[in-house]
Amino acid sequence: MTLTELKYIVAVARAKHFGHAAEACYVAQPTLSVAIKKLEDELGVVLFERGGAEISVTPLGAQIVAQAERVLEQTAAIKELAKQNKDPLAGPLRLGVIYTIGPYLLPPLVKGMIAKVPQMPLILQENFTVKLLEMLRQGELDAAIMALPLPEHGMAMQVLYDEPFVVAMPTAHPWTKRKTIPADDLKTENMLLLGNGHCFRDQVLEVCPEMARFSAPGNGMQRTFEGSSLETIRHMVASGIGLTVLPRASVPDMDAKDGMLQFRPFDQPSPSRRVVIVWRKSFTRKAAIDAVCEVVASCNLPGITTLCDHQ
Repeated sequence: MTLTELKYIVAVARAKHFGHAAEACYVAQPTLSVAIKKLEDELGVVLFERGGAEISVTPLGAQIVAQAERVLEQTAAIKELAKQNKDPLAGPLRLGVIYTIGPYLLPPLVKGMIAKVPQMPLILQENFTVKLLEMLRQGELDAAIMALPLPEHGMAMQVLYDEPFVVAMPTAHPWTKRKTIPADDLKTENMLLLGNGHCFRDQVLEVCPEMARFSAPGNGMQRTFEGSSLETIRHMVASGIGLTVLPRASVPDMDAKDGMLQFRPFDQPSPSRRVVIVWRKSFTRKAAIDAVCEVVASCNLPGITTLCDHQ
């Protein structure tokens, strides 16, 4: 049994296809297939059910693949320990960020990291929360910045900041005469939301549960428009289609009077989200995580309350 064989079975379990797994491992498919068959013969078990368009993992195979993932993770940890003995801040840090945080946090974060730790470049990945957690478990990311609540993950976590939500509206909307907006009033308006998969969409629906039934399949366009990004939705609001809820960091100037949009805070207590950074407990470069926390705390994002201990 070799680490390479374990890597191959994890790749096949993930891709459910020998050819795609071979591409992911940068080897020829016959090489991968022969190695997996050799491992099955050595163990005396069948790991994968062949046949049909998609490969499936046998019940015992799933247990062995899970153990193989742990072995590969621990192997990576041994390599990280060796690196840490030299310099935990040397070498790239693979950092994931959810879509509704990335455009606003990453520009100052990257600039700050270059100034603070130029020897540790960031390799960035924007994606959905569920996908980032999967990439963390698979060792494809070192850490990820996302918003609570999170599904059960069993990882280490550090709170970074709290971020309130704000209401965005066209300049001609009558609510521009108000100083603050009651969350309950949103149910009377046409609301523009992010599509399924975005955790920020779920947080907005918590603010106004009434919207959930209008954004359900079959009723989606009666009262809501579902967009692919906050910037797309911002332009739709500017065109007068409806209102939306945005994270505060996406609004540099709440008092801007020019342009086609105006923004208002919610009545207190304002709905908000808590932003955190998570990483595998086996990740040994804690100094790298601390460096990210310190730079995030110094980014001065508009309207946020910094909670990170490392300031």
